[in-house]
Amino acid sequence: MIGNDWDQVLSVIWQSNGFKKFMSIVDHEYQTKTIYPLRENMFNALKLTPYKNVKVVIMGQDPYHGEGEAHGLSFSVQEGIKLPPSLKNIYQELYTDLGIKPSEKGDLTKWAQEGVLLLNSTLTVVKDSPNSHKDLGWSLFTDYIIKAINEHDEPVVFILWGSFARSKKVYITNPKHLIIESAHPSPFSARNGFFGSKPFSRTNEFLKKNGLEPIDWQL
Repeated sequence: MIGNDWDQVLSVIWQSNGFKKFMSIVDHEYQTKTIYPLRENMFNALKLTPYKNVKVVIMGQDPYHGEGEAHGLSFSVQEGIKLPPSLKNIYQELYTDLGIKPSEKGDLTKWAQEGVLLLNSTLTVVKDSPNSHKDLGWSLFTDYIIKAINEHDEPVVFILWGSFARSKKVYITNPKHLIIESAHPSPFSARNGFFGSKPFSRTNEFLKKNGLEPIDWQL
């Protein structure tokens, strides 16, 4: 399914009748509606960040629902797409925190390759219909992924922005990991605790303290 060590980690899922039935529902959605991201990009987060390489998890809710935006990574948009407001605020905090100038591009693939799992809880969405697949069943799959990362041999940083992402804390029980939580970077909430939370420097300090290479957040 993925082509890296996630296939072994998720082998119980891949082989289950329940997941096969669920994927037939997802495929039907793709056949009958305009769904984002493209079918081949649905598992991009897992493809770009193998299980053994996960150092950081940034949780999102569901993909962007506009044409050409989503490509399987939370908060990331494809090259050539206007920066979404939340991503602009993430870049602003990155600049305040580490002095990294905001990128004009919204493609966060480099972060994924650095070991940042950019995971949405729901991996698909109907065009122009935010949260349209939130009850489809994806959360059972992505919650399993969080639980698997909770068992990771090395410490991992979980960055949880907003109440939805913070609700996933119940699955992060391993004391070796670090949870960084704050308000969502959305313009509606960023000034309620997201700005000034310094998630990027705090992440790198934790990684270095545990003998791991810090993330190069430069895009």
